[in-house]
Amino acid sequence: MKNSDDISDLVDDKAPRFAELSDYVWDVPETNYEEYRSSAAHAELLEAEGFRVTRNVANIPTAVMGEAGEGGPVIAILGEYDALPGLSQVAGLAEQKAVTEGGNGHGCGHNLLGSGSLLAAAAVKDYLKANNLQGRVRYYGCPAEEGGSSKGFMVRAGVFDDVDIAISWHPAAFVGVNNPISLACNELNFHFTGRASHAAASPHLGRSALDAVELMNVGVNYLREHMPSTARIHYAITDTGGHAPNVVQAKASVRYLIRSRTLPELLELVARVKDVAAGAALMTGTSVRSRIVSGDANLVGNTPLETLMHSHIERVGLPAFDEADKATAAKFQETFSQADIATSFGRFGLKVRKGVSLCDVIFPPDSGDGTLVGSTDVGTVSWVVPTVQMRGATYAIGTPGHSWQLVAQGKLPAHKGMTHAAKVMASTAVDLILKPELIAEAKADFTARLEGTPFINPIPDDVQPDIREKRDV
Repeated sequence: MKNSDDISDLVDDKAPRFAELSDYVWDVPETNYEEYRSSAAHAELLEAEGFRVTRNVANIPTAVMGEAGEGGPVIAILGEYDALPGLSQVAGLAEQKAVTEGGNGHGCGHNLLGSGSLLAAAAVKDYLKANNLQGRVRYYGCPAEEGGSSKGFMVRAGVFDDVDIAISWHPAAFVGVNNPISLACNELNFHFTGRASHAAASPHLGRSALDAVELMNVGVNYLREHMPSTARIHYAITDTGGHAPNVVQAKASVRYLIRSRTLPELLELVARVKDVAAGAALMTGTSVRSRIVSGDANLVGNTPLETLMHSHIERVGLPAFDEADKATAAKFQETFSQADIATSFGRFGLKVRKGVSLCDVIFPPDSGDGTLVGSTDVGTVSWVVPTVQMRGATYAIGTPGHSWQLVAQGKLPAHKGMTHAAKVMASTAVDLILKPELIAEAKADFTARLEGTPFINPIPDDVQPDIREKRDV
């Protein structure tokens, strides 16, 4: 064998079993740190494939790692399998209809993400064995990407310390190497405590925690004019302190998600938001305490890895979508606005073309201006390991992220996009193992980029993951 082209055949041979895994995870959508069935299914398939399996990675019950091979470089392939709340949707149906009212759904395609990454790792494992090559491939099953930042906790626990290169992907509308721009973020809870009283008979004795929350929100809204244009701040009131208007609310809570382009910018912005909260407490005669829940670093790019992965995308070509797949995608496009479709093209620096429902082009490296981005805990990994990530086409052009339409497209024809991404990741991993000089180039780029910029994990040492107990189902 000993040809990176042959890895595609290994992926194709294994693909049906991993499509089954993806569909199973889709069928049992589980949110942050509750992915017990999903992680168990990944662990079981790792064992069936002959990986050495470690559960409870970094003391996170739903994190799993599988390793295969001996000696040589360590190539990590990162997977996820968490869902989102409130997005239950019937598969394949181009109209909104929940499977379970108020239930969860895979609105970001993580059922595909984890299965595709594991498929790539399994193919690399077989390739190493068939060619008697030195090298290790690891699959990291990482829970709670959607607001739980598990990779940040895993980084803090040192589970990536001996990894040479990390590879990942994410479902998207188009195929190409991810432009390595994301927003560093922190998610914080602010809890205000006041004093209850009768709102009519003795209002002067009350100190309203809800007033403090509202004043904090007003203050942060004024702050928006004076923060970097790429920063983002979102909030949700999580506890109004009760529903009786004749009682002054003695407690109230609000959760903030604060994002900025770089870690130093993020830390400064978090401090300013905390000052606003303190001011709101002072104005209302209440007290406030805050607690960081999670945090992601921004992505650190790596030009040698991005160039290498792009070459493998060009070699593999586009996913094998047929006319029936395009017709299915076109039905979903009927539920989108023209702005949805234009945004989908624009995010990857592409011109809008009418009548195109599924990806038919590879977008070039560094595409897009980086304004339409969110946050990912892959960013934290990229500060400690040279990392590369691709986008794999799995859904109709124009599909809004975190939407019922994305959930509905989580099975066929998404399997084809998942298999395509696995081929690219696997062949990239094999090339790195066959050519150690590529790893050396990636590490040199990594060192140069971070020179003089020390890594500060946005998750403080005293913060622990919000582990949910396993529930009977």
